[in-house]
Amino acid sequence: MNNEKKEIAVGIVSLVIITSILSFAISAFIFTSKSLSMDLVGKTKSTNFDTVKINKIKAYLDKYYLRGTSDQRLTEGAIDGMTESLDDPYTVYLNEKEYEDLKTETRGTYAGIGIVVSANEKDNSVVVVSPIEDTPGEKAGILSGDVIVKVDGKEVKGNELDKAVAMMKGVEGSNVTLTIMRKNVKDPFQKVITRANIVLKTVKYKTLSNNIGYIRLSMFDGKTAQDFKTAYNSFVKSKVKGLVIDVRDNPGGLLDQAVDIADRLVPEGTVVYTLDKNQKKKTWSSDNKQAEMPIVLLVNGSSASASEILSGALKDYKKAVLVGTKTFGKGVVQEVMDMDDGTALKITISEYFTPKGTSIQGKGIIPDFVVELPKDYKSSLQVDEKQDTQLSKALEILNAKK
Repeated sequence: MNNEKKEIAVGIVSLVIITSILSFAISAFIFTSKSLSMDLVGKTKSTNFDTVKINKIKAYLDKYYLRGTSDQRLTEGAIDGMTESLDDPYTVYLNEKEYEDLKTETRGTYAGIGIVVSANEKDNSVVVVSPIEDTPGEKAGILSGDVIVKVDGKEVKGNELDKAVAMMKGVEGSNVTLTIMRKNVKDPFQKVITRANIVLKTVKYKTLSNNIGYIRLSMFDGKTAQDFKTAYNSFVKSKVKGLVIDVRDNPGGLLDQAVDIADRLVPEGTVVYTLDKNQKKKTWSSDNKQAEMPIVLLVNGSSASASEILSGALKDYKKAVLVGTKTFGKGVVQEVMDMDDGTALKITISEYFTPKGTSIQGKGIIPDFVVELPKDYKSSLQVDEKQDTQLSKALEILNAKK
């Protein structure tokens, strides 16, 4: 392959940070921008791929189709058909606007409602992984686990996740109406949300009672590792008793950011590795610097992708005690292939494994202490030392250490 530019991103589910909507992919996804040379394209296996039949169909459509069409529309429709046939919601074709949105998303500024969505493969629904802090979605009361049934009155499905995300996009100040199904609520209901410009701050930190540091990571964008290190170093300097790292409702993001954070916390060795279809292995490693303070990592069912890479590394090296509920379980990697015309193909290329060789795909990571939140506790985005039972357990563990 020629002209290969690599930037690894660990997907997120589909970040409807609406500009809308951020379309990250909960997983480890490699945001690569990889261009295939024409020589390689020419070598692509096509023994059973009937291009003659496809060209015949195009010719019939050009000649007879009543309402007319265009080469671009037919080409993109054919590509969409190929990707949809894989039954993989994370392998998708990105048109020019979708590709530009994806590249923009890792920069941290968006216009939209601020929710993360994913495809539920069991019932083909669009599910909210989490609202993003301080965004219209969170303020409107969108909750993790909500199922988005319709967008502006039109039904949406999980196998067309990117289309659902696109429907939620819009201009700052405009409204979008979501029809939602919620657990323990009998009937669907609607939420009208006003889109807004959103500047993400992915790292928030503060000192809790008894001199314990707290760092929340809401996702992994291009500045997350740098901002994490600023927070971490401030706690090292102030000699906190212990540290709580909170990745609950964190859908993922850039892989290199998760690796950089893990690198600061775990000893020398493997942070994560991937295997592709040919069992070719790629490894990301850490140096010999590691955390000296005790750490508790908070996780839940919406901790996905890059969050699970960080969680797996900390757990395997016993550098943190994990508290909360089982993580999401997205352990496949996507790579973005640049088509050299402003479009791209995002394709699942490999599976990732924790340092000890554990696959979390479809399984998730079970914490050391399984702790549920109270049923009436609405959001893990709050920092409440008493009502947040998971945070309370973390503080109990750290306060018990001498």
